[in-house]
Amino acid sequence: MAAITLTGVEKRFGETRALRETDLEIDDHEFLVLVGPSGSGKTTLLRLVAGLETLTGGEIYFGDTRVTDVDVGDRDIAMVFQNYGLYPHMSVYRNMAFGLRRRGLGKQVIDLKVRQTADLLHIGHLLDRKPRQLSGGQRQRVALGRAIVRDPAVFLLDEPLSNLDAHLRVQMRAEILKVHRAVTATALYVTHDQVEAMTMGDRIAVMNEGVIHQLGTPDELYDRPADSFVAGFIGTPPMGFLTCERIREAGTEQLRAAGARFRLPPETVTALPPGASRLVIGVRPEHLRLVPPAEAEAAGCALQGVVEVVEPLGSEQHVLVAMGGSAITAKLPRDQRLNRDDKVAFTVSPDHLHVFDPESGRALR
Repeated sequence: MAAITLTGVEKRFGETRALRETDLEIDDHEFLVLVGPSGSGKTTLLRLVAGLETLTGGEIYFGDTRVTDVDVGDRDIAMVFQNYGLYPHMSVYRNMAFGLRRRGLGKQVIDLKVRQTADLLHIGHLLDRKPRQLSGGQRQRVALGRAIVRDPAVFLLDEPLSNLDAHLRVQMRAEILKVHRAVTATALYVTHDQVEAMTMGDRIAVMNEGVIHQLGTPDELYDRPADSFVAGFIGTPPMGFLTCERIREAGTEQLRAAGARFRLPPETVTALPPGASRLVIGVRPEHLRLVPPAEAEAAGCALQGVVEVVEPLGSEQHVLVAMGGSAITAKLPRDQRLNRDDKVAFTVSPDHLHVFDPESGRALR
């Protein structure tokens, strides 16, 4: 197995910079997820690690071995794609055995490896079938099996679950993690789905416009986002943002926006730029508490507005609230019944406030 190190890695397509001087270290045996919107550069980074694209600049190492100029066939990797990439004229067994035969392994060794891997993925009963006879989930298991059976140093997965339905995606997430624990390869997993990233990654790299905005554990990204992009990308529903004016009243610092008032604790004030007159407050929907208007008036941090949309989701509901020219979403229990045009008030703990610079988006708290 091998750790993966990227140093100053850059990729241009003509005048377009798809990846900007990226440094990244993936630990041996780690399951690291690259997440970001379409066009963020995550698949380009994975293809550079695989050797499917040529670097414009920088270096890539597997362990202590420089692989920057090593051909894809010599990098000891295995890949799984979203379109499965199975040979349609071959059986499941032959699809899984194909790479082993090319390496010149003996028939008995190949048979043992294929059947052990098939049992791990619960597809032993499918070995004689052709891909067209399989469901989407079964095809994805075969694609995983074909990669795993090679016992690679590096396991690369490019949006492998995007063609599956929601229920099957949840099931396959658990299967992939179980397989990773069994084979202990170093894994790099690309997805645009932040829920997938949060539930699967040992660590997550959040990307946008060719830049890694933050690398950390799921808890670190949720609790301490590095900037407003990460804060808005991680979380369901996403964090709400309000641009506030900074004022001083009765000896305390406050941030105010239409329908919102936040009295800041002293430890937060000391972390803020002294000359900043405007700041952005971020609040996660699950941290808003529905209260009577009178309680909101007396609270240090409160928001008031009018319900625009109610989305029932079984055990909970998402409520979009208009506040002047802004809107914010609250995640509430289903028993707190609300209707469109209801006037509502919320409080939030100061500990759950996130403060961002309005120009750079950088987190100030």
